Amino acid sequence: MNEESQATKTPIRILLVEDHALTRVGIKTVLKRETDLTVVGEASNGEEAVAQAEALKPDIILMDVGMPVMDGIQASRKIVESGNPAKIIMLTQHDNDQDILASLAAGASGYCLKDVESGRLYMAIRTVNAGDAWLDASIAGKVLKLYSKQSSPVAEQPSATQPQEKSAAEPAPVAPQKAYEPDRPYAEPLSPRELEVLGLIVEGLSNQQISDRLIISLPTTKTHVRNILNKLAVDDRTQAAVHAMRRGIV
Repeated sequence: MNEESQATKTPIRILLVEDHALTRVGIKTVLKRETDLTVVGEASNGEEAVAQAEALKPDIILMDVGMPVMDGIQASRKIVESGNPAKIIMLTQHDNDQDILASLAAGASGYCLKDVESGRLYMAIRTVNAGDAWLDASIAGKVLKLYSKQSSPVAEQPSATQPQEKSAAEPAPVAPQKAYEPDRPYAEPLSPRELEVLGLIVEGLSNQQISDRLIISLPTTKTHVRNILNKLAVDDRTQAAVHAMRRGIV
């Protein structure tokens, strides 16, 4: 975003929550480089973050995970449950599975590691402020696989009171797969083939791996991916996968 276009927009108001003073100074210095981003408040623990979020009503909260008094995950949950419209991005050194899933379950819209490049941090803030989810590229694959595993259906064991299964000679009828109908207006619904491709994106497969799995050409796969991004109104594969999981598309 150039300086002229930034100046015409209302700045994104940010609450910075970090228990280390030097780290706060460093992050604030980085954010000051962009005219459309402004830090309106700071907090050094989760309890202060909850109070500051209520008082300041920021657009974005950059939230550390590990803090004294109240950690960032607890603070995020309290802020979200209070009905505060602020969107939360976890900005942390931690990339373990438990913290990632707990943060997203608490209502965070983004998860970035503290060593993220400044340009990516700006993009994360603007993306989340626009209403989309954001995952740091270094952990996106891990998160998508975790969600994919959690979403896998578990086969039910038949009980004594359940009717006996049909024999192999009499297979149960299979309902035809329907095109996904979005809950917000897209140009077109996703086709059954696009749903297949989106499911493989969620699994973390590359375009070439998707082509091999579905036995289609690489150009065809790229066309499907491009159509999916356009229909879901997202910018990249990671956002498409997160969007799909959060809305239960796959």
